[in-house]
Amino acid sequence: MTFGQLPDWVRSPAAERLFAALVTVVIIALLARMARAAIVNRVADVDSRYRAVKLVRFTAFVVGAIALATIFSQRLASFTVAFGVAGAGIAFALQEVIASVAGWLAVLSGGFYKTGDRVQLGGIKGDVIDIGVLRTTLMECGQWVDGDLYNGRIVKVANSFVFKEPVVNYTGDFPFLWDEIKVPVRYGSDRARVRQILERAASELTSDAVRDARGEWARMVRNYRIEEARLDPLVTLIANDNWLEYTVRYVVDFRRRRAMKDYLFTRILDDIEATKGAVQLASATFELVGAPPVRVQLDSATARSAP
Repeated sequence: MTFGQLPDWVRSPAAERLFAALVTVVIIALLARMARAAIVNRVADVDSRYRAVKLVRFTAFVVGAIALATIFSQRLASFTVAFGVAGAGIAFALQEVIASVAGWLAVLSGGFYKTGDRVQLGGIKGDVIDIGVLRTTLMECGQWVDGDLYNGRIVKVANSFVFKEPVVNYTGDFPFLWDEIKVPVRYGSDRARVRQILERAASELTSDAVRDARGEWARMVRNYRIEEARLDPLVTLIANDNWLEYTVRYVVDFRRRRAMKDYLFTRILDDIEATKGAVQLASATFELVGAPPVRVQLDSATARSAP
């Protein structure tokens, strides 16, 4: 059987369109795979590679959809009204999905967050590990774990939340945080020495973070209407009913917040012990108010019966 003797159904317009659609899909898939392989081999930066691969996949999907719509356009022309009505119903039923897709486009173009950022989204705090078309995947922090450490749960949050709730980004433009520790000291301690101990420990242990933060803050000042902020450690004092409370405020990389607290407290405790009692830490104390004397009087009969 020659090509000209093929059955009529093979040579029909529907079969031709189906064959063209199949060839188009295969070509687009191969081109997308080749582009992805080239990106993986040539782009060294992890974040740039991730974004490029996502863009290639999305572009392939859009091009494929447009190509298929063009191939079947004549066939679908008679169903325009039906598709319009069905599309309205589908859009109403899938409004949350559509909002998530719009949120995905807003995230990519608006700079809400990117992979690697620590965010609070939809009430969930964690590091962004993937940004999908419908959902953002977070490695959750907190909950039963203190110090902004991972708790092991992976949470998927709908992208539509960027339109519904505030997006808190801990690291978007300024990857540092201000943190504080409080040190209670007994009344009667050498206050000048306490301040010296705290300022020296904070200055020495956070010097690298302060140096890096200065460049990031300078960029913030150029890009936003924001005033200069103190990046050097700051020690303040208040006196309450039980002790002198010193607060040490300092800048720290968001990934090292828990570790920095450990370093600071260890250094401060060692320096206070080295004062040989000139500086003493305080703890909660309770003063028992003296009770009035209690007198017990027994009658004579009870007194005689007592042994």
